[in-house]
Amino acid sequence: MSIRIIKKNLIIALFYFIFGTLNAEESLKSIGKFKDWESFVLSQEENKICFTQSIPILRAPKKLKRDPSRLFVSFRPTENIKNEISVTNGYEFKLKAPVTAKSGKKTYDLFSKGRFAWVVDNDDEKKLIITMKKASRLMIVGNTEKDDQTTDHYSMMGFTKAYNATKKSCS
Repeated sequence: MSIRIIKKNLIIALFYFIFGTLNAEESLKSIGKFKDWESFVLSQEENKICFTQSIPILRAPKKLKRDPSRLFVSFRPTENIKNEISVTNGYEFKLKAPVTAKSGKKTYDLFSKGRFAWVVDNDDEKKLIITMKKASRLMIVGNTEKDDQTTDHYSMMGFTKAYNATKKSCS
């Protein structure tokens, strides 16, 4: 299955969650709240998506109007997807502009399409998961289509427990 189709499926699932419009054959269940993170299982027919998410504790610039931001780590066992990190900053990302995740001295590159961004490669995803487990905060820096730079600060409090619960639910 191509990455484009996989990413499209994730976007659809995340929009269903964000806007709360689940059909009868779909079921979203909270696994638990872990400080600043919450974990979920979304069941669709024979498919299961497990993800943990957080909202930023600080968004800059404050005066820029945009939709809610969220940071996700997802597992989709039927597609053999593990540790997929994605983010939405509440706007359409500027084409070909860098999106980065930063914690301390560590920086990770993300690629964007529309309103979502993903870590560029699997090795960096694994490294970023380790960083997130050790960090107290993660910043996501992106640019809007109008070239406004934004920085969203996410607390990592509760991330490890949320991540472990999510991973266990989809293993």
